[in-house]
Amino acid sequence: MSNKMWGGRFSTGPNAIMEEINASIGFDQRLYAQDIAGSKAHATMLAAQGIVGAKDVEKIQKGLDTILSEIEAGRFTFRRDLEDIHMNVEQRLADLIGPSAGRLHTARSRNDQVATDFRLYVRDTIDALDAQLADLMTALAEKALAHAATVMPGFTHLQTAQPVTFGHHLMAYVEMLARDRGRLRDARTRLNESPLGSAALAGTSFPIDRDATAAALGFDRPTANSLDAVSDRDFVLETLAAAAICAIHLSRFAEEVVIWTSPSFGLIKLSDAFTTGSSIMPQKRNPDAAELARGKAGRIVGALTGLLVVMKGLPLAYAKDMQEDKEGAFDAFSALSLVIAATAGMVRDLEPEAARMRAAAGQGYSTATDLADWLVRALGIPFREAHHATGRIVALASERGVPLHRLSLEDMQGVDARITQDVFSVLSVTKSVASRTSYGGTAPVRVRAQARRWLKTLAKPA
Repeated sequence: MSNKMWGGRFSTGPNAIMEEINASIGFDQRLYAQDIAGSKAHATMLAAQGIVGAKDVEKIQKGLDTILSEIEAGRFTFRRDLEDIHMNVEQRLADLIGPSAGRLHTARSRNDQVATDFRLYVRDTIDALDAQLADLMTALAEKALAHAATVMPGFTHLQTAQPVTFGHHLMAYVEMLARDRGRLRDARTRLNESPLGSAALAGTSFPIDRDATAAALGFDRPTANSLDAVSDRDFVLETLAAAAICAIHLSRFAEEVVIWTSPSFGLIKLSDAFTTGSSIMPQKRNPDAAELARGKAGRIVGALTGLLVVMKGLPLAYAKDMQEDKEGAFDAFSALSLVIAATAGMVRDLEPEAARMRAAAGQGYSTATDLADWLVRALGIPFREAHHATGRIVALASERGVPLHRLSLEDMQGVDARITQDVFSVLSVTKSVASRTSYGGTAPVRVRAQARRWLKTLAKPA
């Protein structure tokens, strides 16, 4: 038999394989709330414009409310033969209220319907992710404030470079996540236009009020071009791009957690809450939460790449290829939400091994730059000359097998006779970090100021 929704042109039903490849209800059913909200706004507008009678619209609204209740209560049967969420809702509406249901689709198409639903869904997702990121930033800033003076090694090339504080390191991720929130909010601003009323691709001859439906659904305005409205998926791509960048940031943090918890580094510890054991090695404590957070970045980046490839060759306007816009996005957004939650849990759970951090911070002649800076300030010599002299002093310390602060004054004066006893005031890791008072620097006073600034900002209503 032909399909009830579009069967006038067709005398038989689709092949089983055709039905299998065509159906999307297995994943787009999660758009039910947005689909029903869009239909309610559309029905209200149809009545206000005199396109559909008030009695029919009253039945439609009550029927849609019933369907929403059924889905939320788990009493709704999603039918694969009806293809998608739109047809499933429409058919159930017909079962509930009869012929009046057929008036709901006046002046719209599944093309503008799905574009509207998906924009609403992505907008809701952005709002949820934004709240999660704010919570993670708060966790990081709180931990940073508590450890603003906890000295640790700062790395470049994963080699000890200069001493920093643990709080300063954590605040770097606060800045990254702030940019992630900014990108998501930018995407939200651009997506907040309503495609509803664009119909299949050319608009409609009915006297609809697109401003009214846009306002009812919380959009800033209706889209200005019907062709673009039904074929645009920039809003998904842009949000996935922001999600992918955020996932990379969280993956970098996860990688550091993996490294820092290893016995070779031993800079932080995680409790049983965010680690797992081994089935064969009883001594193991594996940072699986961090490893999974790191791994899920690949799925999120993959979703972005997948949709870019789907969209790259499509002519205007809608094509069924665009049904592939949802599964990857749904998976990516769910994965990112889970990773943010896991990372916030790890941040609140982890504790630095302060003594180990401090000892590691002094390894590898990490205060050599402080020595060079002292030579510039105290002796007034050019930095390049100071750099060369410091390199000779480091080589001498390495030859003697001692840290810089264990070299004698006489040894240093053998490199430059002008060096005085005051040089030892800059060679400790504590003095080093305290001296980095430039804006954005690692000095504890600066870290505390930045952490408090962010905590104050994050405490304000969004």
